[in-house]
Amino acid sequence: MLSKFDDYPIHQTVEPIAHPASSDRNVYDRYWLNGYTDDGSLYFGVACGLYPNLGILDCGFSVVCDGVQHAFHGSRRAPRDPSETRVGPFEIEVVEPMRRIRVRLDDNETGIAGELLFSARTAAVEEGRQTHRNGPSLGMDVTRFAQFGSWEGEIRVAGRSLAIERQRVYGTKDRSWGIRPVGVPDPGKAPPVESRGQVFFLWAPLQWKDRCTHFGVFEDGEAHRWHGDGAIVPVYDSPDEIPGAEDPGIQRATGVEHWIDYLPGTRRAAKVRIALDMKSGERSEIELEPLLCFQMKGIGYMHPEWGHGRWKGELAIGGESWACDEIDPNALVNQHIQQVMRARCGDEQGIGVLEQLCFGPHARYGFKELLDPA
Repeated sequence: MLSKFDDYPIHQTVEPIAHPASSDRNVYDRYWLNGYTDDGSLYFGVACGLYPNLGILDCGFSVVCDGVQHAFHGSRRAPRDPSETRVGPFEIEVVEPMRRIRVRLDDNETGIAGELLFSARTAAVEEGRQTHRNGPSLGMDVTRFAQFGSWEGEIRVAGRSLAIERQRVYGTKDRSWGIRPVGVPDPGKAPPVESRGQVFFLWAPLQWKDRCTHFGVFEDGEAHRWHGDGAIVPVYDSPDEIPGAEDPGIQRATGVEHWIDYLPGTRRAAKVRIALDMKSGERSEIELEPLLCFQMKGIGYMHPEWGHGRWKGELAIGGESWACDEIDPNALVNQHIQQVMRARCGDEQGIGVLEQLCFGPHARYGFKELLDPA
């Protein structure tokens, strides 16, 4: 099956570009973006994922304002051309690769809509390849990059128009692809023995006046780290000044650390400290203070109905809202979160997020069961 990209010299296999190199049902290719005001009063998340071996393209757009989270969900049969990223009223458009990307959500029955433009402040930061097995079974094999930027445009929700101003609304673009569990679990596959459903993931992209910092870890139930990333990333006044897809000025950390004080009775961070150790011997220690909590189920992550890669028909959309202080923080579907964080490094102040996904045991923080709280 040919697509327009077959006219470019970019093939990595003998197959057309639209044909995944792997026959694994969990092959995916995903856009993920967030945005938040500099005072942490508003947050929005965007997701769009293609699952070529499942034949599905889905998306989500969700915003938290005034203590309520509103969510738009969409799903369709995957298009023949993998560059087509429209799901009903939703569309992602790459205006300039690695510099500008546009998100549109036309007026629709959910009452959530808007037009937004992301402009990069930094080059992309490629994370180390993330490969993890449950015994002999491949659970995840992913390449990911993150890019820092700012937003402008408008969001319309709950009868209001929210102006998104580039000087005040920052965010991160995350692109990932590879193999990761999606859709309905394979009914013919034995459940994993080693992991016991365990996941411990922290990810903290942070923005400062003169730089951005990147941090991410995966750890097992014994608190042994099987993946870690950290970097200090140069910023630019305009996307046109960014030197290219990669920036030789990015400083990679030689090690990262984290310390979390959990909110009693939950697995949600109340106070966080992270550190980046640099090749120069310098250490950046950063304190994080939560300002707002975003449920990742709002853009499909672990959602019981609108989970990623689930067949919903030729085209389906839906919407929902909930009060942020009325949900159960210990429910399974509410464990995957991002918190907008006020960041402090010495006398400097920044803004960003901490993503948390913690299931099962983690020896360092005293977790022993699937969801026992702090």
